[in-house]
Amino acid sequence: MIRQTIPAAVRPSELTVLDLPLADPRVRPLLDELAWEYETRYSGLFGPGAAAEELSRYPADEFAAPDGALLIVQENGESIAGGAFRRHGPATAEFKRIWTHSAHRRRGLARFVLAELEALAAARGYRTVYLTTGPRQPEAKHLYLNTGYEAQFDLSADPETIGPLAFTKALAAKRGPENPNAGSPGAHHGAPDERHVTPRWGEG
Repeated sequence: MIRQTIPAAVRPSELTVLDLPLADPRVRPLLDELAWEYETRYSGLFGPGAAAEELSRYPADEFAAPDGALLIVQENGESIAGGAFRRHGPATAEFKRIWTHSAHRRRGLARFVLAELEALAAARGYRTVYLTTGPRQPEAKHLYLNTGYEAQFDLSADPETIGPLAFTKALAAKRGPENPNAGSPGAHHGAPDERHVTPRWGEG
């Protein structure tokens, strides 16, 4: 009999969430695995080199305060998940680079990352989230649908006839230390390159 190992559930108290610059070495696992994932799934659809093009599409400063962030989740000093956001519109944040380490999937980390990004974006004054996923990532599509995101495409259509699958979600206004004047994205200035963010999401 083959015994399957059940992944350990997320314990937020054991996680550290860091807001880091793109060049920080602790971000490297995210970039490397995303490059491999994109190349594996999409090279036949978009051609070789598409992964590198996507990962270098936006300047690093778009994922930095005051308008953006890049969060890395660490457990025992290891980068195991992450995600980022950038300004998409006056009150809309675009989530990008949502990632879970291949050895730590099925633990609820993607939901944890989404909740952290949503909380920080709301604290920065954003009112809406916009994000896209690829047509060959059904698990991402299901994640977004199951966490309150609204599909901006025909769910009954073949995803590969659509291209990028877009979703949106309204954020609850939040007043906090990041932005006491919630409603004005970009009002928080002078954030350090690295800081600890208290996890805001419970079960894995």
